[in-house]
Amino acid sequence: MLKFVKNHLESITGVEIYPIISLTIFFTFFVVLFWWVFTAKKEYINKVSHLPLDN
Repeated sequence: MLKFVKNHLESITGVEIYPIISLTIFFTFFVVLFWWVFTAKKEYINKVSHLPLDN
């Protein structure tokens, strides 16, 4: 099964760009998320963390 998929993907021209794009999107998302976590205001974090408990 893997041999079939590998042979099929090798026949597509330009397919090697997709893993690079995926890695770039993945890396960018987590860098932005990491930046947001460390720059978020503590008041906002406390407000949002209590939302499920407020009725």
